[in-house]
Amino acid sequence: MNYRARILLLVLLDSVIVSTAIFVASWIVYPTSISDMQTIIYSSLALLVFHHIFAAVYKLYNKVWAYASVGELVAIVQAITLSIAATGVVQLIINGFVIHRRALLVTWLLHIILIGGSRFVWRIFRDRYINEKTNKKRTLIVGAGAAGALIARQLKNEQQNTDLSPIAFADDDLNKHKMQLYNIPVEGNTKDIPQLVKDLNIEHIVIAIPSLSNGALTEIVSVCNQTSAKVQMVPKIEDIVSGKVSVSALKNVDVEDVLGRDPVELDINSISEYVTDNTVMVTGAGGSIGSEICRQLMRFTPKRILLVGHGEFSIYSIDMELRNKYKDQEIEIIPIIADVQDRERIFEVVQEHQPRMIYHAAAHKHVPLMEVNPHEAVKNNVLGTKNVAEAADAFGTHTFVLVSTDKAVNPTNVMGATKRVAEMVVQDLAKTSKTKFVAVRFGNVLGSRGSVIPLFKKQIEKGGPVTVTHPEMTRYFMTIPEASRLVVQAGTLAKGGEIFVLDMGEPVKIVDLAKNLIKLSGYIEEEIPIKFSGIRPGEKMFEELLGDDEVHPDAIYDKIYVGRTVEVDEKGLLGLINSFHESTKEELKEHLMAIVYAEKEMKMVEG
Repeated sequence: MNYRARILLLVLLDSVIVSTAIFVASWIVYPTSISDMQTIIYSSLALLVFHHIFAAVYKLYNKVWAYASVGELVAIVQAITLSIAATGVVQLIINGFVIHRRALLVTWLLHIILIGGSRFVWRIFRDRYINEKTNKKRTLIVGAGAAGALIARQLKNEQQNTDLSPIAFADDDLNKHKMQLYNIPVEGNTKDIPQLVKDLNIEHIVIAIPSLSNGALTEIVSVCNQTSAKVQMVPKIEDIVSGKVSVSALKNVDVEDVLGRDPVELDINSISEYVTDNTVMVTGAGGSIGSEICRQLMRFTPKRILLVGHGEFSIYSIDMELRNKYKDQEIEIIPIIADVQDRERIFEVVQEHQPRMIYHAAAHKHVPLMEVNPHEAVKNNVLGTKNVAEAADAFGTHTFVLVSTDKAVNPTNVMGATKRVAEMVVQDLAKTSKTKFVAVRFGNVLGSRGSVIPLFKKQIEKGGPVTVTHPEMTRYFMTIPEASRLVVQAGTLAKGGEIFVLDMGEPVKIVDLAKNLIKLSGYIEEEIPIKFSGIRPGEKMFEELLGDDEVHPDAIYDKIYVGRTVEVDEKGLLGLINSFHESTKEELKEHLMAIVYAEKEMKMVEG
């Protein structure tokens, strides 16, 4: 039915109701005889006129009654009340200050019942008989708070855009049990979810608690994973507050949501002192970590940010992203194509722009690839770091932050050894330079290039199997934003020569990660099997963040610890740099390990 036909139908229906209701009311009040018929006829005409006047005022003919709720009912009551009151004034004038009060009261009730009922009957019919016959997925909402109520209303009122039909709530607040929100009952708590899914034939679960901490979310997801229902959630509260998404934007539960921790609170003042209105430089700015460091730095309004990278497209991408997001701010964004192995070019960039802070994230990080390409690992990770660090020293950069890795601890592979040697390079410079040189170590980053997560997701999309190297293989994990925030914060804590270590939480078995991802993707292990492929060249079964007695027992900042080496094998380091071109792969690996394990034992930093 089109717009004009719908309005015409409603106007005709209301006209019949308001014209006849006064006669019915009079018969109810005066069942044996209707007195003063002339006044009743005039009242009928007055009701007809006043009803349409106030219906226009309250826009009763412009509402979508299929989704009518309390607001629409209030509008109906207001329009009817005013039309009855106006008709009472007409009776006063006609009858010499006499009003048929009882007849008007009954008329008021009849108007509300008939006009309101005519509007709501279609919604009731649609909800009770039409929607129940459609193939909607029976949905359980976890959380009967404000977000849960919003989701329930969205799902009930906009079912043309969703295939979900809310059936029940689960909430741990006992005061809400057996209560209803939008006619949807709160049937139990989160521990009852498996039984509720079974009893109510639930096909879909929506976790509607945006302020949920990661630990609590993990528990709820674990309970939900005991069922066969698909699980989704509302976005995190920090995404809602930042305006990235709305509460009603459902998303799949990712491994990042389950493994991530509570967001880190940054020391805004200390970071602003270093970054705001200053020039900052990020190498590897197009990479996973480098690009996120750029995003974090932009929050503090630097005067100029240098996006340095070797990959043309990756630098173009982060450049365009930042320009679009911060187009209203006076921040100079300078994309620079430069290879950290090109010493002359790096010195040229640092000399020209004089950055106050340099975050060095450019590196080769893939363990098996670097095992077969050790010379490239040395050129990029060691010589590249040396070039950027010495440029920082030469041109008076205030702070240089090296992004390192947990694989630099007791390394068994080329990549880890080159990153440890890179740490030694900056620690050696820290002894004599006015620049504050520090390194920041952390473990695997969820979602970064080379992370197992994208690989597992691709394998699941193809139907499996998901390949895991060993059932006992464990790793530390953190999200890209968290790692980048801590790297930025660590730069403000530098005194020179430290190795900062980020608190990675508890290590996670890779096989458990794979199982979680399979389940969160809506499959079971029988559908997507896990296959063990064996440990790859250079891989360790367990990673470490610091060696024995290497770290101060207390965090110097939330989730940031610090350690310091006593000496660096300068002779071995210089020998590696001068002779690695002539070395075979095997000789180069031996030389790297000799340097790493020749260093003296690290000691804890005092105070």
